[in-house]
Amino acid sequence: MQGLQPRVHTLSVVIPVYRGEKSLTPVVEELLALAGPQLTPAGHSFAITEIMPVWDNGPDASDETIRSLQERSPLVRPVWLSRNFGQHPATMAGLASAGGDWIVTMDEDGQHDPAQIGRMLDTALAEQATVVYAQPSNEPPHGAFRNLASRLAKRILARAMGSRSATQFNSFRLILGETGRALSAFAGPGVYLDVALSWISRKVTSCPVPMRSEGRESSYTVRSLSSHFWRMVVTSGTRALRLVAFLGAIIGLLGLVLTVVVVVRQIMDPAAIVGWASLMCVILIGSGLILFSLGVVAEYLGVTVNQAMGKPLYLIVGDPEHGPLGRRDVTPDPQDA
Repeated sequence: MQGLQPRVHTLSVVIPVYRGEKSLTPVVEELLALAGPQLTPAGHSFAITEIMPVWDNGPDASDETIRSLQERSPLVRPVWLSRNFGQHPATMAGLASAGGDWIVTMDEDGQHDPAQIGRMLDTALAEQATVVYAQPSNEPPHGAFRNLASRLAKRILARAMGSRSATQFNSFRLILGETGRALSAFAGPGVYLDVALSWISRKVTSCPVPMRSEGRESSYTVRSLSSHFWRMVVTSGTRALRLVAFLGAIIGLLGLVLTVVVVVRQIMDPAAIVGWASLMCVILIGSGLILFSLGVVAEYLGVTVNQAMGKPLYLIVGDPEHGPLGRRDVTPDPQDA
């Protein structure tokens, strides 16, 4: 009797492409080397079964590069977008088209090393996580200012979301296939991919991964990065809106306390001039009531925004033990031979 063959995890790799005319080919070649069954460091078997460059209508000849790669290998399955939508919508389009047990998302510029995918899969299986982010083990090659801004933005977002997962966000991700496909089905325009993943993922974790230098200058400008950050905050939920109501309540309370102080002082010293103090009381109480009212209105608006973005009430998935997360057997049992 022959031993049982280890079950192979199939991986789809999604690469949003904007300016990949020169950098995309080396990335795909590295991925093609992992097409046959491979073993992770922990001994789990996996294979990349499709490579999906998503053409986002960039300014260079990335489309010609993609066509050339498609002719070279049947594993290259391009996704073509009608116009430029941006990195996250392009990634969503790839998620919707992917068919693997797992979906890997990575950049086109070569800073993400495909050789690290096996370690990320080990982390997912060991921690039973549905999303694994690459955590740079070295300083990301973006420059000191951008790295500092990135860390600060993630911490602010973590506060706004009330979740630590925001500090792990990275475009190099491993996502359970059914989670990624379900996400692409309900996410609406303007939703931030990683925020949406946090809505439905049972467990989000990270794996230390070294980052390589980018093969070209980044396409992101200060303006686009600022827009990127603001979209994260806006789609992170209503926690930031509640801060407005809280701030209004504090200001209103301060106005009431000041009013009591002014009244007591006037009683104790009727000759005291209280015109300016009275005006401040009115301003503080009025401003507090306005901000509190805006916070309440914003809560209703936030609920509407969540519905418009497609935030689900629940998500039905298969039994984890019957899916890729249940494949914890590493090698065939010699007793079965």
